[in-house]
Amino acid sequence: MAKLSKRDARADTGLFLLEGPQAVSEALAFRPELLVELFVTPTALERHPGLAEAAEAAGLEAEFVTEAVLDVMADTVTPQGVVAVCKQFPTSVKDVFAPVEGGGPRLIAILEEVRDPGNAGTIIRAADSAGADAVVMTGRSVDLYNPKVVRATTGSLFHVPVALGVDLASVVARCAEAGLQVLAADVKGDDLLEARQEGVLARPTAWLFGNEARGLTDADLARADRAVVVPIYGHAESMNLSTAASVCLYESAFAQRS
Repeated sequence: MAKLSKRDARADTGLFLLEGPQAVSEALAFRPELLVELFVTPTALERHPGLAEAAEAAGLEAEFVTEAVLDVMADTVTPQGVVAVCKQFPTSVKDVFAPVEGGGPRLIAILEEVRDPGNAGTIIRAADSAGADAVVMTGRSVDLYNPKVVRATTGSLFHVPVALGVDLASVVARCAEAGLQVLAADVKGDDLLEARQEGVLARPTAWLFGNEARGLTDADLARADRAVVVPIYGHAESMNLSTAASVCLYESAFAQRS
């Protein structure tokens, strides 16, 4: 199981690690068929008695292990007494843009070369919170099933569809076909407040977020319909990518619901 902290092992097996009571509870509630094994310490089960009941309802038996054994299994330094093995379940890009009753997607997050696991996971969590229809991670981004990404989603991985491994040009083309504008979050862009006042944010939108250090290339920006920047009114040198992404996604969510 410990090998699943490595990308090669995850690719070979199609499995990944799920750590902590919150993430495991969300998997049991939303996608119980994906869980393969569940390991808990007696102490953790005392703190979270509902886990065993949910696992039993899903036809999965929780196996008791010691803290020492769990330390070997888990990726974190201080695991919370709950570790599961789960099947990978990426969504196809075709399904993300498939027309459904009531229309196609209205809010999507695209991650292009987002390499930091914490940022990627937090953006997925923010997209889920903002009611986004999906997240698309290009092949240049971090592995979705990296344990740090999974932990940062805090269970949102099981709520919002995530498509993987596509190139940016293909995703942008699909956005155009589906009637979504592509707004690139970039320091070279127009003030977000301007876009809000113009009513741009109320349209079906795919937000494009780039690399933490380099942002988006000029070629990437050229693919977007417009670049927008989250203004900084204080003295901060810059804004963390996942924080800026949360602002952008919520601005669209507010505008689309107003």
